[in-house]
Amino acid sequence: MGSVFKEIQLTPKQLRQLQLIQLEILIEFDRVCRKYGIKYSLDGGTLLGAVRHKGFIPWDDDIDVIMLRSEYEKFFRFCKDELDEKRFFLQDNQTDEFYRLGYSRILRKSTVYRRAGHEHMKYKRGVFIDIFVLDNIPDSKITRKIHHMLCYGIRKLLWSESGKALHPKVIGRKWFKLLSRIPRSWIFYALYLITQLTNKRRTELVGHLTYPYPKRCKYGIQHRYIEHLTELNFEGHSFLATKYYKEYLTDLYGDFMELPPIEKRKPRIHLASFHPVVPQLDNQNLLNEVF
Repeated sequence: MGSVFKEIQLTPKQLRQLQLIQLEILIEFDRVCRKYGIKYSLDGGTLLGAVRHKGFIPWDDDIDVIMLRSEYEKFFRFCKDELDEKRFFLQDNQTDEFYRLGYSRILRKSTVYRRAGHEHMKYKRGVFIDIFVLDNIPDSKITRKIHHMLCYGIRKLLWSESGKALHPKVIGRKWFKLLSRIPRSWIFYALYLITQLTNKRRTELVGHLTYPYPKRCKYGIQHRYIEHLTELNFEGHSFLATKYYKEYLTDLYGDFMELPPIEKRKPRIHLASFHPVVPQLDNQNLLNEVF
């Protein structure tokens, strides 16, 4: 991709600026959730960072949280009046007509954050944190496999707008260009129908349906992980996390306390442009750390 799209390499200072803006978003997210008793957990590399580093993994460039569908619906409803709209924007398929991801985000307004290869897309942009909404996964082995294939297809359809520019092969780009003509509303309606069917009763597993899990937990994660929570320190702040963080991180990463090889200690996202608005950060301690 580097030979096709212009990319930038973040300096250590820029990476830290990015992390601190994401932390500002997470603090606001946590404030709303705690005010209304909404359950969530740190997820993925953010959870790993909290356990292993008490903050960001030094080379990490994003923040992830998870919450059940019922909790997200409450969060979405309360955000209309509670979220600080001068600084933040809750982005999903309902609030942004051009958004084509199956998970939600909270954007920091007045920031510039563009991914390489996504310049042609019209969705709102800015530094963000990801909110992965969890839905029930069928208990039946056969139904679970069918469900998995349907979600895989929906994920590819949603990605088609990106794939028509980013797929490494010409035939792949042409195929995704064709798929991108399917109306976005049809795809999200299909996803909605699936969640309505699976969320009728409690199941052993839950998962975010349009983002792949590693092979260790191919179909999803244990429902109990998101039901029982604790507090973990992350960058000097206390956030909610699954009580079973050791088991969950083992499911995701295996030996999660072992550091990866040096050559893999780098940000994952390819950026075309990034510009923080650090002076607008409200937390003076964050400003002092940057400067």
